[in-house]
Amino acid sequence: MKQGMVVGREETIEIIVTEDMFASFEGVVVHPVYSTVAMTYHLEWVSRKIILPFLEEHEEGMGAAVQLKHVAASTLGSTVTLTATLVELRANVVITKVTAKNHLGLIGTGEVRQVILPKETIAQKLIEAAV
Repeated sequence: MKQGMVVGREETIEIIVTEDMFASFEGVVVHPVYSTVAMTYHLEWVSRKIILPFLEEHEEGMGAAVQLKHVAASTLGSTVTLTATLVELRANVVITKVTAKNHLGLIGTGEVRQVILPKETIAQKLIEAAV
């Protein structure tokens, strides 16, 4: 991992809620609002942006854990801003706290844990998982 990643580093993404982000199961929309599944994806994406500038050519990040509390709805067309803040860096483990907000305020909070590994190690783990 390249030098320079420090606790307090922040990244932000802004998304607009679309129909493909709605809460649905097996193609049936249950609630026409931003789903927990979509929020989880965006929590992981904004957290990944924390590590991207610091990965060496031979390294990659892997998600290791996600905790999410989805506390309010966000409707079609609304803007959601997700912010990840690096709160802990231990060897190859990166932990971020993430917030999701819309025009009304906080709609979600969470934590994402990523592990930085050599690409060869990841490839080996995938081979082992396929057996």
